[in-house]
Formats: sequence, structure tokens, C-alpha cells
Amino acid sequence: MHDIFNPSEEHQALREMLRKFSEKEVLEQAIEYDRDERFNMELFKAVGDLGLLGVTVPEKWGGAGLDAVAATIVHEELSAADPGFCLAFLAHSMLFANNLALNGSDAQRAKYLPKACSGELIGGMCMSEPNAGTDVLGMSTSAKEVEGGYVLNGAKIWITNGAIDDQTLGDVFLVYARMSGDDRQSLSMFIVEKGDPGFSLGQRIKDKLGMRASGTAELVFEDCFVPADRLVGERGQATLHMMRNLELERVTLAAMSLGMARKCIEVMNTYASDRNAFGKRLRDFGQIQSMIADSYADYMAGRSYVYNVAGRLSLNSHGNRLDSDGVKLYCGRMAKQVADRAIQVLGGYGYVGEYHVERLWRDARLIEIGGGTNEAHQKNMTRDMSRMSYIK
Repeated sequence: MHDIFNPSEEHQALREMLRKFSEKEVLEQAIEYDRDERFNMELFKAVGDLGLLGVTVPEKWGGAGLDAVAATIVHEELSAADPGFCLAFLAHSMLFANNLALNGSDAQRAKYLPKACSGELIGGMCMSEPNAGTDVLGMSTSAKEVEGGYVLNGAKIWITNGAIDDQTLGDVFLVYARMSGDDRQSLSMFIVEKGDPGFSLGQRIKDKLGMRASGTAELVFEDCFVPADRLVGERGQATLHMMRNLELERVTLAAMSLGMARKCIEVMNTYASDRNAFGKRLRDFGQIQSMIADSYADYMAGRSYVYNVAGRLSLNSHGNRLDSDGVKLYCGRMAKQVADRAIQVLGGYGYVGEYHVERLWRDARLIEIGGGTNEAHQKNMTRDMSRMSYIK
């Protein structure tokens, strides 16, 4: 019998390994690092020791060489324990490592990917700007070709892994910029390293509602010089790179929603069995049954959708925007609603950190904004559906 969630023995083994690791190593540190707004470097390197920081990167470059379903499994399992840490993992493994593996030259892959896969380097991707978020093609960061390379000017914001702490930049980034003379649809992508002249940490963004265990920053480029061999692909090709990588990003963000929802269901299900009120178990009341049952059904509907899309997603192509947007649109809302129900089932205990659901509720809210807002997904999906006369 085919299991859509674990289509091979390798996928099943990966899930079992990640679940044990997450419950033992990830969950126990989540409250502390969320409270202190700190990134857990040791845990990050431990995930590297498992061979997962480059989960989709080919083995020749130091990665695991696995598919989109494997990436989905990793994000579901890690986020069930600590979505904030998982977001940092996503920015590194999907937005940097997978992106460079697909679009970089062999020399660039050989230089950066083995260290990224081991955890020696912490990577990220720079797209959003102070005045260009959802409208990514409206970005104004510029790249000017000069002798020996390029000079970048501008600022990027909301960059996950942009700051490791209050003073320290991440190690390496893929930066989208506009070359002078290129049209609005044409962007180029560059590799920028910590230590490049003119590249600095503008500010570490703190006091976030959720995802506090991942570092978020504004990064500034002031006449930042990068050598010519740091251009990724050809000039003006980065819009295609972006769209292709966004499909996988949105599927894995949806997978994060699955992990959050699943943990909330497990917590409220157990609590409803253990807690008594008015002489009965909490789970014997119809209102509680409604919240638990609806949450499980919503989770399984989203889970089936996500793994169906992941199973059809090719890492080397694009054209899956309708459903990569669709899974994130559905699952982002679903996880937030399930977390809200979990807080209601637990009452006062759900409102404090001990049972995790208040943290998961805060973390879940980001999925409706980051990686594309709900409104952007609705626009994209409606546009794609305008070319359809029927649904296959």
C-alpha cells in the first residue's frame, strides 16, 4: 500500500530519526531559546552532523541528495518541536543551499556547499527590502558592474539568519539586486560574504511576536564590492531562480505549519484525557470534542495536500506555483486555527509557556506573512487559474 507521507523506506527512516531527535534534542531547548531570542548554534551544528543542512543538495557537494518529500518531512518534524529553529534551518537549507545547488556554478558549489552542509557556514537569502516586500520585483537594491566585479548598494530587511546575535552577521548570503538598465522583470543574484567591504549589519530585529529562536536582521550594502565570480548564473536570470526556489520554500513553510498543528493536536488530546471537570473527563464534553476532531480533520486535509504537492515537485523545474501557493495558503491558516483551539482546550494552561501551544500559536502567525502573504498567494492562484478551463 502506497503511503503518501512516507513513500519509501528511506523516507520512513528519515521521519523516525527526526522525530526521535526533535523530541529529545529540539523540544527541550525551545522555550529557553524562544524566551531569550537566541539562535542555538550547537543544535544547528548537530543537525549538520545528521547530514540534513543540505537535505536536497547533491551528495557530491556534501548534501544528502534527497527529494522534496524528504525536505517536507524534515520541516514537519523539526517545527513540531521548535518552529523558530526550523525557520533558521529553512533559510539556510532551502533559501541558500538548495538555491545555490540549483543555480550556481561548479566552482561556487564546491566553495560554499560542503561548508554549508556541515554547518561551518550559516547562510541565508536576501530578497525583501524596507520598501519592497510582497512586490519583490519592485526592489531597488542595485548592482553596478565595475572592473573585476560588481558594487552593490541598498538594504534588505526581514533576513532570517542575517544576524547570529546582536553584533554578528551570518556567514554568506544570496542577494538579489537590479543591474542598471535591466527591466523590472530582470534581477541578478550575487554571493555576498561576511567581511566583504561595504556589507554590514544594519540592525538585528528583536521583540518579534514569534519565531524568536531565529535571528532576523536588516542588512546594508554601501558600495559593497563583490568579485565577478560571485554572480550566480547569468545577468538578469535571477527572477527565474527566485520563482523556482519559492515553490520549494512555500511547500516547506506549509510543512512547518503541519508540524505546529500536529503538536497542538497531540497536546490538547492528551490534556483532554488527563483533565477532569464537573466529574467528567474534559474530552467527554461536546465542545471539546468539536475542537479536537475538527483540528485533526483540518490537519489531515492539509497534510494530504502538502505531501501530494511535494511528491510531484521537481527540484529542477518550475511551474508548480498554483499548488505551492495553495498549500501554504491553506496550511498557514489551518495551523493558526488549530493552535488557537489548543489554547482554548487548555484554558489558562494554554496561555502560558509550559505546554508549548502559546508559543506555537505565536509562531504559526508568521506563515500567513513570510514567504508570501496570503493576499499574494490568492492573487497568484487566481491569475494561474484564469488560464484554466477546468480543474484536472
